[in-house]
Amino acid sequence: MEAMIRLRLSEHDAHYAGGLVDGARMLNLFGDVATELLIRLDGDEGLFVAYEMVEFKAPVYAGDYIEASGKIVAVGNTSRKMEFVAHKVITSARLKEHESAADVLSEPVVVCRARGTCVVPKDKQRKR
Repeated sequence: MEAMIRLRLSEHDAHYAGGLVDGARMLNLFGDVATELLIRLDGDEGLFVAYEMVEFKAPVYAGDYIEASGKIVAVGNTSRKMEFVAHKVITSARLKEHESAADVLSEPVVVCRARGTCVVPKDKQRKR
């Protein structure tokens, strides 16, 4: 089972100079993807309990479009192991032409990867 969300990061998401977005924003997106996956599998939002691995691969800036996707790779009694990846698909790239310039990337750029575990207590698993 897989899920994906796409959104444009705004100036509100920028945390550092030059419009750089905090890496924690990618983890927030992965949390939203995980919630959708749990609802689809169990009918409940569940709880994100741990990240086993997080890799930040490329910078993200306000104005960039990000696709965050995830999939369930293992289902235990109450645990659900998941893998996530976030790609930059459109970049504002701080283009010098003008401040509203942006480019669709011919090849999406991996900006973050992660693996994590969520839990849905037995009494909350409505679809199993």
